[in-house]
Amino acid sequence: MLLLILISAAALALASAAAAQSVETPAPDAEADTEAGEVEPSRESQLDSLFDTLQSAPDDRAAKSAEGDILEIWLASGSDTVDLLMGWTLDAMEEKDYPLALDYLDRIVSMQPDYVEGWNKRATVHFLIDDYAKAIADIEQTLALEPRHFGALSGLGTILREIGDNDRAVVAFREALAVDPHLDNVKEALGEIEAEEAGQAI
Repeated sequence: MLLLILISAAALALASAAAAQSVETPAPDAEADTEAGEVEPSRESQLDSLFDTLQSAPDDRAAKSAEGDILEIWLASGSDTVDLLMGWTLDAMEEKDYPLALDYLDRIVSMQPDYVEGWNKRATVHFLIDDYAKAIADIEQTLALEPRHFGALSGLGTILREIGDNDRAVVAFREALAVDPHLDNVKEALGEIEAEEAGQAI
């Protein structure tokens, strides 16, 4: 299940990588088009607004749009070098060259340890090569930086389920859904666990 979740997130990240790499401070000419005194919303205020949208979205289309915008903000590191390395990482992941992806990601988290997606993508790669201990460690770093990271929460739930810790998996899945109620794969996984437990109780 995590593989489906992470592949979807990676595909969206690949689509937005070019845009994320080109995020720069607006040029003076662009600023001239804004109204006098208008202040660009901070990264955090943009994220807060988008997370509010996830809670109030009238349909899945609006929710998925907000999810995509959140992922794009997370993907943009603010560093041209780190963004370039992340672009190479996503290419390596798409090619399933996981050792190369890990090499790039090790550099990324060393260069910019407060970059959420560095840790999250490295957790993804560790999961894909079945190194669950390292995946969980990187998920913990991700959540320490961004407790609302629904991808990391859902990934944690899936790993815990894989290792047979359904109780903690349920907690992680429910935390993910509390942040983003529109995670269909997480709802499905949670429903499967509940069905399994109901069957065992009979």
